[in-house]
Amino acid sequence: MAQLLSVNVGLPRDIAWHGETVRTAIWKEAVSGKRMVRKLNIDGDGQGDLTGHGGENRAVFVYQIAAYRYWEQQLGRNDFVFGQFGENFTIDGLSDEEVCIGDQYRIGRALFEVTQPRVTCYRVGIRMNEPRMAALLVAHKKPGFYFRVLEEGEVETGDEIIKVADGPERMTVSETSSLLYLSGHSREQLERALRIPALSPGWKHSFQALLEQVMAGNAGGNAGLAPAASGPSPAWPGFRPLKVELIERESNSVLSLVLVSTDERPLIAALPGQFVVLRLRPDSDAPPLLRNYTLSSAPNTNAYRVSVKLEEHGVASAYVHHQVRVGDVLEVSAPRGSFTYRPQSQQPLVMLSAGVGATPVLSMLYALVSEASPREVWWLYGARNHSEHPFAQESNILLEKLGNSHRHICYSRPGTQDRPGQDFDAPGHLSVSVLQEIGVPRDADFYLCGPPAFMQDFTAGLTNWGISADHLHTESFGPGAALNPGVVKTPPRAPHLPARPAGVGPSISFARSGLTVHWDPSFQSLLELAEACDVPVRWSCRTGVCHSCESGLISGTVSYQPEPLEPPAEGNVLICCSRPQSEIVIDL
Repeated sequence: MAQLLSVNVGLPRDIAWHGETVRTAIWKEAVSGKRMVRKLNIDGDGQGDLTGHGGENRAVFVYQIAAYRYWEQQLGRNDFVFGQFGENFTIDGLSDEEVCIGDQYRIGRALFEVTQPRVTCYRVGIRMNEPRMAALLVAHKKPGFYFRVLEEGEVETGDEIIKVADGPERMTVSETSSLLYLSGHSREQLERALRIPALSPGWKHSFQALLEQVMAGNAGGNAGLAPAASGPSPAWPGFRPLKVELIERESNSVLSLVLVSTDERPLIAALPGQFVVLRLRPDSDAPPLLRNYTLSSAPNTNAYRVSVKLEEHGVASAYVHHQVRVGDVLEVSAPRGSFTYRPQSQQPLVMLSAGVGATPVLSMLYALVSEASPREVWWLYGARNHSEHPFAQESNILLEKLGNSHRHICYSRPGTQDRPGQDFDAPGHLSVSVLQEIGVPRDADFYLCGPPAFMQDFTAGLTNWGISADHLHTESFGPGAALNPGVVKTPPRAPHLPARPAGVGPSISFARSGLTVHWDPSFQSLLELAEACDVPVRWSCRTGVCHSCESGLISGTVSYQPEPLEPPAEGNVLICCSRPQSEIVIDL
């Protein structure tokens, strides 16, 4: 007979960890007497990070006493107490190899449904004083599982656990966890998982992405955890010399370089929206400058076009504008990036950009024309005036070739020579209210690129307008948004050299942050080095499981310790558990 051995609750608390303050409710304590279980949690319980924990699909976390005994042996420990693994219910019985997603159980006066396995998280490692714990739980197939509360009611220690319904497809918690986090994602298993109504939406989304990856025949990486992994691997490692064949002026502040092969080898046609990294050497005595530039031309194998805006105090852009000449040879990475046009959809397409942010969507516009797309296309662009409006004639010609296109151009400071209705359509700035006024459909796919303030305003505005995340695609030219779950926010700092003395190891270049430092082996991982430099990073498990930290490895090689449970896509790196074996360049 399965039995509830302990009810454990705890409220969020702030703890010190690696020089940071982390807010977490991983510490749970056993309570006596009856406790009311509600839709979101148990009375007296809470979650410190509602993005990764809590909610109706993760109201109650369950772990088994048999797993306690297993880990006592594996870790050589005898100090465990109820709630040790952050669980609300410690139970006797119901192993992860037995319980299936969708199974329903009555405990006391409450009714529960199994929704998903445990999500990997570094905080269980903090609680267990074992940094590897998130990976161990998955690798040893003992994750535990979450309940959804179907009927609220009181429970208490000693209650019998009575199974009242079987979940469809009979997919166990262990199988479900392994299907996402370990290699071997079979189409049959993924389709089974997607047929389970009780499976939480987040896991369904991951399994759908994995299924699409399997159907497309892309074998590298895990699209269910790192969407960028589902794209093609870079066409060549590191950098390749390309010659500047042509320089074109696009506006007062933007010029384009047309780059061609220096030998007989053709280039690889990029996906519309992808970027390349240029390694520039304006000063032979200083580290090279690395900059990401989106390809702004039609995808082809003969030439790449990058368009560069002259930035105030921009050393790299000043070098491109004032020193690069036709015939010069530049070092260029293979095209990469996941901000790409998705031709599978037939919904309306909104291309929303400002400034030099037009470059990726211009490439997508070329792709639409080349396939004679019947989709409804909206080209929405913001500039200061006509002299600062790159690709104006080029984009108009492309739009005229599409059968169902709309254009709306806003100038924030139109000049006296700028013609309303020809050069631009309205003065002012683009905004969600402007989109509503001109009749932009809400059921569209939105592609956004522009300056940081533009991106922040539109991402928030479109979300508030009801545009779901899977229809909102964004690209930024600088460092991406950080993801540090549970870490109490502090004022952001610009990337900088580490506070400790410079290392003597290979150089590590963070391309988007424009920072190059030497590796110090006292760091345990590239993630730790990036954090010491305040380079924006994304992570969750810190042990090579969740792939949140997966980043583009533009050049160089790394080793892993520990080895990730599933390797990243070719051309990518998991920075949380890797160390450099050579000079490397990372897309961070």
